[in-house]
Amino acid sequence: MASPSGTTLPRVSISSTNRDGRPGGAPPRTGPPRTLVRERRKETLLAWAFLAPSLIVFALFLLYPLGRTVYLSMHGNDIIGRPTRFVGFDHFSELLTADFGKVLVTTLLFTLLVVVPGVLGALAVVLLLESGIRGQRFFRSAFALPFAFSVASASVIFAVFYNPASGVLNGILYELGLGQVKWLNSTDWSLISVSLTTVWMNLGYGVLVLAAGVGSIPREVNEAALLDGATGGRRAWHITVPLLGPQLFFLAVISTINALQSFGQIHILTQGGPVGSTTTLVYSIYEYAFAYGTSDFGRASAQALVLLLMVLGCTALQFGVIERKVHYS
Repeated sequence: MASPSGTTLPRVSISSTNRDGRPGGAPPRTGPPRTLVRERRKETLLAWAFLAPSLIVFALFLLYPLGRTVYLSMHGNDIIGRPTRFVGFDHFSELLTADFGKVLVTTLLFTLLVVVPGVLGALAVVLLLESGIRGQRFFRSAFALPFAFSVASASVIFAVFYNPASGVLNGILYELGLGQVKWLNSTDWSLISVSLTTVWMNLGYGVLVLAAGVGSIPREVNEAALLDGATGGRRAWHITVPLLGPQLFFLAVISTINALQSFGQIHILTQGGPVGSTTTLVYSIYEYAFAYGTSDFGRASAQALVLLLMVLGCTALQFGVIERKVHYS
């Protein structure tokens, strides 16, 4: 730029600034401020710090065993159970036999014999207790007592009851003039006997769950039902049972999972016999992995994955069929 005297003046660039201190020609910031980004990072790190203990326990006791089971199911093993060569799906193809089919049928039959009588029995006990009979506190304690027994102690008690020579049950049958029953030594009665033991052990828990559900029913609902003339069995069937839908559904799911995983009472009472009539999938896994010094961890792991699929399948079926009919108030 030239001055009037002909000399050249230096250029001076004048830049305007906005209110936030940015140059006038600079585009506006679209992202969050740096302080906000730092705060979010701190919150994320803090959240992961709180979740870390649970994630570590979850990984050690669930993810690692599951991954190890998958690994063992695809490998052969030596005489002491150490994995050797990769065999792929050979262990799964070896399960396609009539013997393993019998194990699956026994497992499903045992589950039905435990879940259906267990849930219905707990419901009948709770409805009886809520009907206004005398000595409710005594009966509540008596029916909840099995919940305090361990699997081992309850199984030993029932082994005494089932004794063919000096057992209580055969003594009652003898007094009634009926024939003696080989409760644990007969292929016709052994699975029923173990199922009855399991039902008795789970009865206390079912009574506690359903009794809590009855206690959560609003008093106004029962009062309205009484005003409408619904008493006794009608009120129980049309009011109490539908409102116990969530508790009944929860009890059915938990009872199914527990029945599929039952082991202690089978091992103590029958050891899978006689002639494999009480050999469920869990007990078959035990026999291949630990009993008789076999250490066939590959085939046992394959059966364990089948058991996992059965549990997931039964649970999904219950959620898909029963859960739709549950009324959540």
